[in-house]
Formats: sequence, C-alpha cells, structure tokens
Amino acid sequence: MKKNIKVISILLALVMVFTACSSNKNTMIKGYKKYNDAFFDTFDTEVKLEIHAKSDEEFEKYKEIVRSDFERYHGLFNTFEDYKEPNLKTINDNAGKEPVKVSEEIMDLLEYSLDLTSKYGDKTNIGFGSVLKIWHKYMEEGKDNPEKASLPDMKELEAAKKHTSLSNLVLDEENSTVFIKDEKMQLDVGAIAKGYAAEKAINHIESAGCESAIISAGGNIKTLGKPMIKGREKWGIGLENPDFRREEGQDQILDVVYGTDISVVTSGDYQRFYTVDGKNYHHIIDPETLMPADYFKDVTVITKDSGFADFLSTTVFLMPLDEGKKFIESLDGVEAMWVDKNKNIIYTDGMKPYLKSEGATSDK
Repeated sequence: MKKNIKVISILLALVMVFTACSSNKNTMIKGYKKYNDAFFDTFDTEVKLEIHAKSDEEFEKYKEIVRSDFERYHGLFNTFEDYKEPNLKTINDNAGKEPVKVSEEIMDLLEYSLDLTSKYGDKTNIGFGSVLKIWHKYMEEGKDNPEKASLPDMKELEAAKKHTSLSNLVLDEENSTVFIKDEKMQLDVGAIAKGYAAEKAINHIESAGCESAIISAGGNIKTLGKPMIKGREKWGIGLENPDFRREEGQDQILDVVYGTDISVVTSGDYQRFYTVDGKNYHHIIDPETLMPADYFKDVTVITKDSGFADFLSTTVFLMPLDEGKKFIESLDGVEAMWVDKNKNIIYTDGMKPYLKSEGATSDK
C-alpha cells in the first residue's frame, strides 16, 4: 500500500506546511501561473496535480490529458470491474480457458512487470492475485463488520500460493494476447500500476508541451521539470510521519525531499488495513509467510521512473533492512529511506542530498 505522501509543491500548494515562508518566495516566473486540480475516481485514491502553465487553456489541456490517462489506466488495470474493452479482470476471468486480446497498454505493463521480476526477483509478483484476493475479501469483511473481523485460514492461503507461478502467464506480443494457463491463477498489478500511470501521464503532458508539473497519486509522486517560481530550482515533497496523529500533537511531516524530474514512492503499513483482536493487518503480503510484512512502518524510494519506484518500494518493504539496503545500493540512480517498527530512520548515503534534514533546499 502506498503511504499518503504530501505534495508540498514549494510553499503550501497541496499541504499547508510551509506557512512560515514569506510570500515573495512564491512569486511565479513572469508568464507562468500555478494551477491545481484533484480527482478521486481512479485507483482507489485521490490524484492531485499542480501544473505551472502559461494560460488557462494550457492548463485545461494538460489537466484533461492527466485525467484521461488515469481513467484509462484505471479501467485497463482493474481486476474487480469490467471495462469498455478487455482488461485485467477479463484476463483473470478467462484463466485456463482462452487467450484474451488486449490493448498495447496492458501488454506493455505486463512485459515491463515480468522484466522487473526477472531482474530483481519475485518479492513483487503480479501473479500473486489468488493470495491477495483472499486477503482483500477478509479485509473488506472486517471493515464492514469489525466485531466479526478474522484472519484468512493459512491452509486457504497456502492452497492459493500454488497458483502464483509466472510460468503460467503467456504473453503473445505478435497477436497481442494474454493467457493464464492455470485456471486458479490471478493477476494483480497493484504494486506497480499507479506508478506506471503517473509516469505515462507525465510523459504525455511533457510531449504536449508542459514544462513544469507534479502529480501525486496516493503514495506515488512524479515531478516534471522544475517549478516556475522565482528562486526555486526543485520541487519539495513532504514525507508524512507514519506515526502522525493530529490529536497527539506530533509533527505531520517527517522530512522533505527536494528534486527535479524524480519519482518518490512510499509503501507503508498504516493506511489500508483492518483490525483483528486489537492488531492491525495491512495488505502488503509477504510471499513467503503469506502474512502482512512486519519489518517496517514504511519505505520510501527515490528514482527517475515512477513505475520502477513503485515496484521497488514494495519489494524493499518485503525485505529485512540489511538485505534491502544492500539491494538498493546495488542499483544505479536509486535511493531509499526506511522507518522501522521502533521509529528509527535509516537511509542510503545517496539519499542525503535530497533531504531537508541533511541540508537540502529548494533553491540549489
């Protein structure tokens, strides 16, 4: 699950955290205006965007591109509802029956996911849907009727795990078809879909002429260019304190990341969960234990591509610290921060230049 990263967007745009800044720090470069928008009907999350454009017409054009892209990707990657054309639900419904002719977008996402898994391991497995569907069922029932909330039976989970091998997924690029050979296997791209959509949407508006934008889709942040604000060279992205409780007077923002043309994605344990016998159970499931991973409160990954960052944040959330840190440090252009169960904050050395706590600022 993706943590509610707050887009600070330089002064106070989407979250009012820099209210102490003087107004002259939010002066737009001549010829540009700041525009904000939000919508709530895709990927079970709020999508926020800030665009710095030269006119209302430009903003409306870019805004509609982002909305349209997210709506389409939401429909195509949905595993619970039918879409106007074949989507992931269609593929799952036809598991063990017949190949499904799919769009270029579905084929691209599935190929990309398989490529990441082949390179970086199967901690994040798009073929794990049969297990995740069981957890989703119990979670929804537990939320609807908390007094009767319960955990899935381990035997049921272990039986479902037998139907998660990606060797049963057949992609026929020439004929644009997808076939699941195992009738009990199900696809689930929740660990990559929002990041993938954010990346594609930013690329789309950039090709349409946009120079400066930031998108927040749940815990997935993607920036384009630099903010068109005088004296500002980088976007500011606030990382929310995983222990934040407004009534307890804690700091809402754990730290601030500054950067341009970057993706910041966080996976955490505390927003999408249900409670059984006083204990919270979140939905990032360890493929080995078949239970929610219990190493961290959250993990944040910074890299250029949002889909890759989405994949990595889930993958590293499922690893012990030493293993995850070694893994991240083996990758070029990737940095990470961990908040463990004891509230300790650990990050890679390469993360330091991005963090306000280490001296990073928006103006250099």
